[in-house]
Amino acid sequence: MKAKNFINSIVVMGCLAVAGLSCSSDDDDAPALVVPPAPTFDISQKSTSLGNVLTDQKGRTLYFFTKDVNGTSACTGGCLDVWPIFSATAPRLDTGLVATDFASITRADGKSQVTYKGWPLYYYASDVAAGDVKGENVGKVWVVAKKSYSIMLANTQLVGNDGKSYTADYKEGTGDTQYFVDANGRTLYAFNKDKKNKNNYTKSDFSNDATWPIWVTDWKDVPSALDKSLFSTIDVFGKKQITYKGWPLYYFGPDNATRGLTKGVSVPTPGVWPIVQITTAAAPE
Repeated sequence: MKAKNFINSIVVMGCLAVAGLSCSSDDDDAPALVVPPAPTFDISQKSTSLGNVLTDQKGRTLYFFTKDVNGTSACTGGCLDVWPIFSATAPRLDTGLVATDFASITRADGKSQVTYKGWPLYYYASDVAAGDVKGENVGKVWVVAKKSYSIMLANTQLVGNDGKSYTADYKEGTGDTQYFVDANGRTLYAFNKDKKNKNNYTKSDFSNDATWPIWVTDWKDVPSALDKSLFSTIDVFGKKQITYKGWPLYYFGPDNATRGLTKGVSVPTPGVWPIVQITTAAAPE
């Protein structure tokens, strides 16, 4: 009887030992918790002293060149030593960025360059650390790239609907003029018969809006060279038209929503529908 009890004890102890070994073995074989690496994106947004700007995957700031308003790169030769282009094949986009806003162009030198809303993207060579924005407003023609702009600056030759070239004073001549465009590069105009915050052109039924459409937009942000407080809105028969220094702002229909066109400057004669500039005088009372 005692021998039988002794044997039973050994069996129980053996089972416990096996169970213990089994538990220990299970613990050793349990898969380690794997933390997936943080996703990387070719284009993101980073908070800087100028607000959220577009950056590459290392946090380096990207820029627009105001001379690129027509969608092609005007930065060539030595310019590229200071302003290298940004290239990426099928760029991975961070949350909040929309794929249809990005594209690529083939430059005259054969290289591919990424664009945002038609604006080619660049780096600034003097930006050293992630988040640097030293290139902002360099030469008054470089602007940090943002998705939040409602308005942009352009620097090009003014060419009227008559095919003639004009200078900023609406005399025939050559030379770049800086003026306002929307975020997609479409030229904005004023009407010289308007008054402060008063649209004297648009009819109540909008029957003439196709020729000079009023500028209505979801107003957000401006480049740092502009004073946002100088922009406002007025009510035009139920629509909210953007103004600058009291001047209601318009598009020109025959520009055909094409970036960089300035046909309206000669219609019906030069100066009646001027482009709008930082230095444009306030609208009269």
